[in-house]
Amino acid sequence: MAKIYGYVRVSTREQNEDRQLVAMEGFGVDGGNIYTDKLSGKDFQRPSYRRLLKKLKPNDVLVVKSIDRLGRDYGEILEQWRVITKEKLAAIVVIDIPLLDTRQKERDLTGTFIADLVLQILSYVAQTEREMIRQRQAEGIAAAKARGVRNGRPPLERPSMFPEVLESWERGEISARKAGRTLGVDYKTFLTWVGR
Repeated sequence: MAKIYGYVRVSTREQNEDRQLVAMEGFGVDGGNIYTDKLSGKDFQRPSYRRLLKKLKPNDVLVVKSIDRLGRDYGEILEQWRVITKEKLAAIVVIDIPLLDTRQKERDLTGTFIADLVLQILSYVAQTEREMIRQRQAEGIAAAKARGVRNGRPPLERPSMFPEVLESWERGEISARKAGRTLGVDYKTFLTWVGR
């Protein structure tokens, strides 16, 4: 008997997947058949998605809330769509876009063409959005640097006893690790301070 599976994805552990879970429940997906990943959509190397893919059998249905929950890479979305519908012979339903419902086996050629076209357009938009996010981040970082804003933590201040510890280290009386411990920092920080 065919099963209905749901796939839910959020990009980070801090994000909440409740909205997608409510949509799955409303569609009638059993809670035990919902697979969740808390990882970026940049590729399909996600543990839960991989497990779900192995479970899919002919005539099963994979439900996602929106196409970007499946992924954000244009080529990869199209490839996964092909694997699911052509190799696995399973159906896909995108809740937010009724045109992307491959359960309708009796579809004519025009309906199939429209679904494929919509998928390609939406996949392209998802990837373009990801690239624009990256571009905006890079531009923001460059603008901040131009204003003199530093990224990361501020450098640690050297303790007042640094000169004495440095002299002991230079004479070979103590190791870099011991120098770091004495100064209350990691030995790598100590070596950075001395230019090594």
